Amino acid sequence: MSTKLFQFILLSLLVCIEADAQRIVCDETCKLAETPVVSAGVTVNQSPEYAVVCPVGLSSVEMISQAPRLETLEGKTIAVVGVSFMTHVTHSEIKNLIKRHYPSARVILLDEIGIAGPYPAPGVRRRAKEDFQAKLKEMKVDAVISGNGGCGLCTPKETGSCIAAEYLGIPSVVIAGPGFIEQAKYTARNNGVPVMRVAEYPGAFATHSPEELIRNTREVLWPQIVSALTTPISDEELSVNISGSKGDIRDDVFYGTVDEINTYFNEMKWSDGLPVIPPTFEKVESFLKYTDLKWDETVAILPIAHRNTTTWHIAVNAVMSGCRPEYMPILIALTKGLGDPNFRRTLASTHAWVPYCWLNGPVARQLGIDSGQGQINEAANVAIGRFLNLALMNLCGYYVKQDRMGTFGYPMSWCMVEDDAACLRVGWQPYHVRNDYNLNDNTITLGSTLLWGNNMAPSTTDPQKLMELLAWDISERSQFALGSGRQYTFRTILMTEPVAKILADRYKSTQALERDLIEASRRPLKERAFANYYANPGGAKDGGKYNLRQYQGNIRKTEEGEMTPTPAWYDSPESELMTVPTMKRGMTAFIITGDSARNKVQTMPGGGFATIRIGLPRNWDILMSELGYKPLKEYKL
Repeated sequence: MSTKLFQFILLSLLVCIEADAQRIVCDETCKLAETPVVSAGVTVNQSPEYAVVCPVGLSSVEMISQAPRLETLEGKTIAVVGVSFMTHVTHSEIKNLIKRHYPSARVILLDEIGIAGPYPAPGVRRRAKEDFQAKLKEMKVDAVISGNGGCGLCTPKETGSCIAAEYLGIPSVVIAGPGFIEQAKYTARNNGVPVMRVAEYPGAFATHSPEELIRNTREVLWPQIVSALTTPISDEELSVNISGSKGDIRDDVFYGTVDEINTYFNEMKWSDGLPVIPPTFEKVESFLKYTDLKWDETVAILPIAHRNTTTWHIAVNAVMSGCRPEYMPILIALTKGLGDPNFRRTLASTHAWVPYCWLNGPVARQLGIDSGQGQINEAANVAIGRFLNLALMNLCGYYVKQDRMGTFGYPMSWCMVEDDAACLRVGWQPYHVRNDYNLNDNTITLGSTLLWGNNMAPSTTDPQKLMELLAWDISERSQFALGSGRQYTFRTILMTEPVAKILADRYKSTQALERDLIEASRRPLKERAFANYYANPGGAKDGGKYNLRQYQGNIRKTEEGEMTPTPAWYDSPESELMTVPTMKRGMTAFIITGDSARNKVQTMPGGGFATIRIGLPRNWDILMSELGYKPLKEYKL
């Protein structure tokens, strides 16, 4: 045997021995981590521990210094304002009480001064707020009483008048029903007012008779109103509401096991209650590789808490939700959409609009985000929907029971994908193309809905009859149950490819389909008036200035009622019927998606839409190649 061969064999043996030694050490370490430790006779399972970072953006609003409260209401000018939930009863009685107990006080009501409306975000000008503040100064108002907050949208609206007053150094109090007290206080804090005094009405305003409303105003509200306007703000109230110093957003905030982290995040309201992936510094950093944005770059200032949301905060919530790092471009675009007022205006409502999103473009296909049967339950879709859920809390500042006021709560948000290729097969443009994007642009659209899962299975191949079925479905799916809310609402109409193909035989575009649907989707005036009168979401109409017959005449005038051919689905001997329209141009999104083997349509009434372009990093193709994905160009249409 040659010397060189002997040396080679010896070296190979040494390498093998070293590898075996390393494997043994590794195996023993793994066993140690998995093996229970016996301490003082007690078996303890070892669990790994992690240092984690905070998912919450920092507020961009500075707290104001509030003026002292009044010593007395005697001789003061007091504005009693608001338009929600039976104010025509409560506010008249509040005026009577002020004049009875403080005869020299001057009372100004809504019709003289107006309201501020929801307080605008920083940097946003709103004429109503400016006009209201100008009148407060002009009329030398000393105190503001605003109400009545009895729903998730009206409470911030009525609180807005108080916030506007506090910025001028005018003490205020907002009236709200049970369950909306914290929302009023939180709305004020989000807008820089540390202490908002609230007078709590004992019950649901719209369920009480005028006599009950007056009695409760006298016996329950009045003492609270006087106390709120005359009791000095305490140091304790201020300490609860003014936050401390702001450190580096990358600092560790907790160290513990996965179970301990989840418990802590739930206590801090950083989690939706389901387990989260621990957002360690290293894990979060791995997501930053998939964007050209700097880690501390501001992506959006997100209402309602007006939080400064950076790339880092998006990555933290992405980790927690179980998203893959390569989803970052989608999540950044989604976050931008969260700040769009067209999308978010309804999210606090007790009617529980549920946010969701859909994707268009080749990157969804590249990443395997599903557009077919069962899509919202596929892993990638679920993770993006979970991110949306967490982002509403940690990035926007929406919390259930605080300012997401859904009476029965909310389903989890979800993510869908439009089947762009199916659109082309039937001859229609995909949604993003109809909104001035190019076919191979990548976009995400955010919407919200009041309904999910109640779909229709048309069993006709006649496009006219199919259009009529859609029109009937639309007229029945207006805002709120019975269509008792606003006359017009945004809708998303999901349809599978077989349904779209039948319609496309007659309608060469969704715009052409929309024109016929607007004409056909009308509702009998009597139905609309009955629903809006007895189930009006803003308060009772019975007992008001109109009886039902008079109110029906009012609806006919204000909602463009006219005699039209009786809808095909009504069994009526009359060839014509007094109807009102339920659909307006540009408020409906038609999306081809879902199980291509089924004939299904789903009409989802809800809020407005926000479409955002998804920006990919410059080295996207290289990054995707490293992960084993095919090039993006292979997914372009």
